[in-house]
Amino acid sequence: MSDTTSSPQDFAATVEQLETIVERLESGELSLENALTAFEQGVRLTRDAQQRLDTAELKVRALSEDSEGRLNVTPFAGPDDAKPDLKDVPKGEAEEDSKEMPPW
Repeated sequence: MSDTTSSPQDFAATVEQLETIVERLESGELSLENALTAFEQGVRLTRDAQQRLDTAELKVRALSEDSEGRLNVTPFAGPDDAKPDLKDVPKGEAEEDSKEMPPW
């Protein structure tokens, strides 16, 4: 197995590699030594992926702050996420939808 820490890769490639490792570990076909090596590589990849996610979150927060340092958050709605007009939704259902929204 090659050491993945020597060459940086994109996040998607890291996730794909993690999925491959999980499949190999779940197959039960690896020897104890190979399973341990695969597990160690998975831990390294997981830590790398988490660090990338943390860095991306910090960048998004920095870009989303207003001039006074407060978080200026605008909900993201993709083209398939069109919300119905709340005036057309019965009051009880509109309140339920608002409870499902994240607090940020």
